[in-house]
Amino acid sequence: MTSTRPVLLFALLFVGYFIYAAWQQDYGAKLVTVPTASAPTADAPATTTPAASAADIPAQVTATATASVPVAAEEKSAPTIEVQTDVLRVAISTSGGSLVRADLLAYPIDPKDKTQPVRLLDDGAAHFFVAQSGLISNGAPAPSHKAVFSAQKNSYALAAGEDRIEVPLTWQDASGLSVRKVYVFTRGSYLIESREEISNGSSAPWTGNEYRQLQRVPPVVAKSGLFSLYNPEAYAFAGAAWYSPQDKFQKLAFAKFAESPLKREAAGGWAAMLQHYFFAAWIPAAGETDQFSTDVVPVDGTPRYLIRTVSPAVTVAPNQSATIATRLYVGPKLQSELANIAPGLELTADYGILTVISQPLHWILVQLHKLVGNWGLAIILLVLLIKLVLYKPSEAQYRSMAKMKQFQPRLQALKERYGDDKQKLNAATMELYQKEKINPLGGCLPVLIQMPIFLGLLWVLQESVELRQAPFFGWIQNLSAPDPFFILPILNGVAMMATQWLSPSAPGMDPMQARMMKTMPLIFAVMFAFAPAGLTLYWTMNGWLSLLQQWIITQRVGGAAKAKA
Repeated sequence: MTSTRPVLLFALLFVGYFIYAAWQQDYGAKLVTVPTASAPTADAPATTTPAASAADIPAQVTATATASVPVAAEEKSAPTIEVQTDVLRVAISTSGGSLVRADLLAYPIDPKDKTQPVRLLDDGAAHFFVAQSGLISNGAPAPSHKAVFSAQKNSYALAAGEDRIEVPLTWQDASGLSVRKVYVFTRGSYLIESREEISNGSSAPWTGNEYRQLQRVPPVVAKSGLFSLYNPEAYAFAGAAWYSPQDKFQKLAFAKFAESPLKREAAGGWAAMLQHYFFAAWIPAAGETDQFSTDVVPVDGTPRYLIRTVSPAVTVAPNQSATIATRLYVGPKLQSELANIAPGLELTADYGILTVISQPLHWILVQLHKLVGNWGLAIILLVLLIKLVLYKPSEAQYRSMAKMKQFQPRLQALKERYGDDKQKLNAATMELYQKEKINPLGGCLPVLIQMPIFLGLLWVLQESVELRQAPFFGWIQNLSAPDPFFILPILNGVAMMATQWLSPSAPGMDPMQARMMKTMPLIFAVMFAFAPAGLTLYWTMNGWLSLLQQWIITQRVGGAAKAKA
């Protein structure tokens, strides 16, 4: 095997990977169709979904009203409370105290326009995604996420010198039961504290549970034909996810909601809705055992997907009070910070089957970025580290290739001697390889080692929000987008052409194969022209460093041969 086959092997694996990704995009994520049904009203709970059945309420809360967990969205006409911190701009509806909008101020949609941030939560029909919570009780009054709350102010803003904002909403029933729902926002944080302060002013004990749920439609992803293969949003995971110490990280694509609904108890876990780069998650108290479930809810003929947690029952005696606390995360998948919020939360940056490779690569990139302060430079340093780790296998490869090039005249002589007798030619060629200690398979090993690293880095560049819109220098101001002037793809093609010139041609290669090999630099240049610039930077630097290493070893082998002569 000569240098021809490693290149073809890499091209085959590279193209095969994207064909698989395209198949997953087109056939692996078909959304479920739900029967058309009228939306539940505020007075009538949903009866067409499993969420309203006794089977979906955990044993410890069967004393509560099992059909009193409404799933429909709150009325859009309800007033909202605007809250702004240094990183979040949130709208809280007075209907249930639901979070109906959330803008991530540090993450613009377009890096050229900083005034339009990513909107993660949205109560618009096309991008519907809201975070809801409420109380349920068996026969007793309880404010669900559709109850009308009152607020002291209609806007809050984090002032200079302040680190926290508390946003209280209150609900009062004629029986004497009152609930104070409080959201706490902290400077520099996407984590929102939530608590339900229940005061029982009635003459009878009150027993109930808190539920928290995320309800959404699938994110809208623009498709652009073949080049959507390089659009990470086109095949990044979108759906529900949850974690528990027992089951670890689990996820459920929207297409699987109907056939594989979630229904289980979990202690110390969390429930989330994921999309590319960003997510929202309800995080119950660490020692709390909740019932986790998913559901598909038809609203005006459109399915909405829901993941919910229900807390254990709480009993409040007359003239007593109790507090149920939880946390809500609404923001980016910042892995280094998420691990400190809740166990397993960093796994929301989903690398799939390549997690075992991608997570260490991400960690190394983060450490290198701390050192140099630039993600492009961190990628270059990562290439240098990988080349150092793979130096010995690469050295063996290039020595073998240099020897093959040195013995090219003898290989050509064997071809002329045996002509079309392929069997004798192959036997004579292998005898020469054995005599001169040339390993024809030496070129494949480094490629096979580098391919998982390459794909792992591809997922890191696509899934790591830290690299989203990250600048390098000069013309590259977004490492997660293609090189706008195609300079890196061209440099990569030049490196491949120079590598071909240094590498020996395969004995017996027919003209068709020779022409195909000559076109490989152009093919790869076109492939990388639409790949993320960070990935192209990695492979271009890898190509030029490999070329330098191959040239040095070729010169050494050639010098040694001349010395012997």
